[in-house]
Amino acid sequence: MNRSIVHMDLDTFFVSCERKKNSELVGRPIIIGGGDRGVVASCSYETRFFGVRSAMPIKMALRLCPEAMVIKGDMDMYLNMSQLVTEVIRDKVPVMEKASIDEFYLDLSGMDKFFGCYKWTQEVAQAVTDNTGLPISFALSTNKTVAKIGTGESKPVGKLEVKEKDVQPFLNPLSIKKIPMVGNETFQLLSRLGVRTIEMLSQTPPDVLQQLIGKNGTVLWKKANGIDETPVMQYSERKSISTEDTFSQDTIDVFAVRSILSGMVEKLCYQLREEKWLTSTVVVKIRYSNFDTETKQCRIPHTSADHTLLKYVLELFNKLYTRRIRIRMVGVKFTNLVHGCHQMNLFEDTEEQISLYQAMDKIKNRFGTTSVCRASGLIR
Repeated sequence: MNRSIVHMDLDTFFVSCERKKNSELVGRPIIIGGGDRGVVASCSYETRFFGVRSAMPIKMALRLCPEAMVIKGDMDMYLNMSQLVTEVIRDKVPVMEKASIDEFYLDLSGMDKFFGCYKWTQEVAQAVTDNTGLPISFALSTNKTVAKIGTGESKPVGKLEVKEKDVQPFLNPLSIKKIPMVGNETFQLLSRLGVRTIEMLSQTPPDVLQQLIGKNGTVLWKKANGIDETPVMQYSERKSISTEDTFSQDTIDVFAVRSILSGMVEKLCYQLREEKWLTSTVVVKIRYSNFDTETKQCRIPHTSADHTLLKYVLELFNKLYTRRIRIRMVGVKFTNLVHGCHQMNLFEDTEEQISLYQAMDKIKNRFGTTSVCRASGLIR
């Protein structure tokens, strides 16, 4: 059976949410971000004309487009709108994967003989706009890779179908940058070898690519040839993530306990970012030597950043630990999770902090979760 995979992407999602709230912003150049040292979380097409892009420092963006209006952004509003879109899509399709706060994959395989997959996708996209007022683009094809590339080529508010016989003619003239897994380093490496289009990449022997960029070389060759068997994973909300540590000996060493909490937070935050979750509730638990157990929690703005969450965890611990008797166990839980594609609060944190988290996560992905960590988490 031929697969029918749809990729849907909300157009300039953050900007669209702000324009829905304030219609006077329609048509104006908009940058969503925070602070002079912050970065661009999202930007309107009016600013992209001048070269502004996501993750660019705000100062640089304003030099390129001085007339742009900078809006700090409201993550809670964006998450609520994302949830509304999720519910609209989930009610209408058999299998839906939520890839990020504004991206969705649908598997409509086998439905073509009943409804017509392209027509059905049009109706789903229209339902999203009717129920939320947000513009959305989509592409329908044989797999995730081609569908995602198709959505990017169809924007803004695009509707595209790439049939199986048209996959290679569609991909061939495009830049290798269009392939989702091709980052800047890989692009520069392949460009130096003269491989700049998907057609040239598809004709490069896979063993050569594997020697150049490692085990992903074969995967990249398959994607360039329109081959991607990755399934659409049914979306389900995760409620919480947590970890606990029961000590071999009960302790009253507050300094050591704080160090353990620091390590816990770092571990959980890495997991949040890897699975693309944001948390809005922090819970700290203590079990004393007499087995009495106490917890304390607080609500916070949605985030997945270590330094933000660690601050709240330590504050809760200081408020919770007042009995001054030995501790048997401590635990940390992050609850009220929502899907989010941002690794940290792009509206408040600096470019340097964002780059630091990205670099640390990259090292952990390659060498293991214990390869790099905060010094405060090593003191026991």
